[in-house]
Amino acid sequence: MTQLSISLDRGKKIPLASQIYLTIRAAIESGQIPANAKLPSWRDLAVQLGVSRGTVRLAYERLIDEQLALGLGAAGTRVTERRSTAPVSPWSVEAPPMPDLFHDFGSTPLPFQMGVPAQDAFPAALWSRILAQEAKRSAAGPVGYPDPRGDPALRKEVAAYLGIARGLRCSPSQVLITAGFSGALNLAIRGLGLEGGQAWMEEPGFPLTRTALGLAGMRAVAVPVDDEGLDVAAGARLAPGATLAVVTPGQQAPLGMTMSLSRRLALLEWAQHNGGWIVEDDYLSELQLEGRAAPALASLDQDGRVLHIGTFSKTISPALRLGFLVVPPMLVRRFGDLMACLAPAPAGMVQAAVAVFMQDGHYLRHLRRMKRLYAARRAALLQGLRDEVAGAIEVQATAGMAVVARLHGAASDVEIAVRARRLGLAPTPLSPWYEQPPRRQGLLLGVTNVGVERIAEDCRRLAGLARPA
Repeated sequence: MTQLSISLDRGKKIPLASQIYLTIRAAIESGQIPANAKLPSWRDLAVQLGVSRGTVRLAYERLIDEQLALGLGAAGTRVTERRSTAPVSPWSVEAPPMPDLFHDFGSTPLPFQMGVPAQDAFPAALWSRILAQEAKRSAAGPVGYPDPRGDPALRKEVAAYLGIARGLRCSPSQVLITAGFSGALNLAIRGLGLEGGQAWMEEPGFPLTRTALGLAGMRAVAVPVDDEGLDVAAGARLAPGATLAVVTPGQQAPLGMTMSLSRRLALLEWAQHNGGWIVEDDYLSELQLEGRAAPALASLDQDGRVLHIGTFSKTISPALRLGFLVVPPMLVRRFGDLMACLAPAPAGMVQAAVAVFMQDGHYLRHLRRMKRLYAARRAALLQGLRDEVAGAIEVQATAGMAVVARLHGAASDVEIAVRARRLGLAPTPLSPWYEQPPRRQGLLLGVTNVGVERIAEDCRRLAGLARPA
């Protein structure tokens, strides 16, 4: 039996099962572990490393799935024959970006998956008809360069919608159509010339935003949130020289609290006094499932320091890759030039279809239906969690279209999420949303695509993964 020397770093964000797998894989690829060698049993290796047998089993199953090892039941696990033992990098050029955050691009959403609207309740026939009409009109229309700031009709509809639903008065000239949230955030950083500076980032906060700030040359400083939202005073202490604050004031991502009026005013005062900027990530728009959504932070801005970002990802479909950025009037020309030169709006045909969808009243009717549906599905999920997961998972909060669940014991939320995907479930681990230790362990359970008829079974399976081995 092969003796393995494996060092585990429990401080890393990489799950322990992945660390075990990567170490054994590297030893196999390099020839350190020869073909046909017998690997230690789950039990023996678990005892040696001080982990659960389930953790070792996950590593072995991955080796078997990649045909690096062969499971022989009671006879153990052996390394397979390989034609080459040349070292191979664990990363491939075909690997998807940010695999710890996104899984299986283009696949059908799974129960508990966050960030995607209900797939079974979208008016697909109506949308297909509008899209086909706009495709025909686009094909027959004049061939010319479209407005890089976005379709004028869509910008007009977005401005009108924001005035009604988010309390944000703006002109269509201030609305810029972008390639989703990522495109809007990139445009904001470039347009404001903030590369190289510091940015306040909510702790916990969206991992993509944190990574994007770093890639844009900014240093993200983790600023804690409490029941009132971002702690502005703490931000001033931790990074007094920051030039940007990225916040989710409507419903904090991922914990769900709404930023209080006093904190909003304090944040606006900080920006005005320090010459700073605020990016408002209004990721859920008006999808407040209880009561009326709080007005946008930008609706209080009197000094032109807030840039408001919204998207159609959670209200229509993330496949559109369509968002919008609302900039203060004094920045309209600069941002228009930037879009014309570096970041023009996405395909005009899809923009025109969304404009018609909004203009004809379908968008607001769809949002009203979805709010009722999501509220019912969230209530069913909460009931299922109360009935099926006692002792394994505790509901901590409801956060927009997700439920925040706390794990008991020393279970790794990242490992549980990986194992859940093998069962056809897609909870999101909470710990990667934290930059600073201690990173709280938990699961974010999306409510949009849960099936009421199978919630009890899905909750039981999730609880089985969360209970100690």
